[in-house]
Amino acid sequence: MRIDILTLFPGMFDGPLTESILQRAREQNLLSVHFHDLRNFGLGKYRQVDDTPYGGGAGMLMRADAVVPAIEHVMTLAEGQPHRIYLSARGERLVQPKVEQLAQDHEWLLLLCGHYEGIDQRIIDGGWIDEEIRIGDYVLTGGELPAMVLIDAIARHIPGVLGKEESAHEESFSAALDRKQEYPHYTRPEEFRGHRVPDVLLSGHHAEIEKWRKKNTR
Repeated sequence: MRIDILTLFPGMFDGPLTESILQRAREQNLLSVHFHDLRNFGLGKYRQVDDTPYGGGAGMLMRADAVVPAIEHVMTLAEGQPHRIYLSARGERLVQPKVEQLAQDHEWLLLLCGHYEGIDQRIIDGGWIDEEIRIGDYVLTGGELPAMVLIDAIARHIPGVLGKEESAHEESFSAALDRKQEYPHYTRPEEFRGHRVPDVLLSGHHAEIEKWRKKNTR
């Protein structure tokens, strides 16, 4: 999967995307992530990307004449057309079925990270954004953190990214668990400070273990 990110702060992605599973996925060419600094598409001597809103009000808005050329530029960088997502507090809340749908239906995503008070509505109304997504019912300072969450969630469903394919198949909120939370997990030692692993998990009786897991899925 290819993901292009339009952001004012590309440096924010250095840690989350250069460690652990996501880094390995990139090294194995299972996931390619490309960053584009919106300042490069800014206007005038100072590369302006924002301005005061018409009608007054607090904060600044990202300008359509800076953001749209950036989106159009990214759309020329690969074959086909990316699915364009604006990370916005007004968007659809990200849940597991949505993650699975994005991973299954799209090979190329373009993520626009808003900042300040948001973006000029004409960027959305003009058809340069396909959908808006939020990661929760709260407001953040920008779209960078939501973009990181979205990338991490989607990457788990790219074949080969996880060690075992069933790792993503049977986990909290997956269809395999009827969108419920996963059952508890235990490892060695069998007893720790008075707390024991449930006997059924030590029994080797797979049918009983499966019954216990279903009972303890919430």
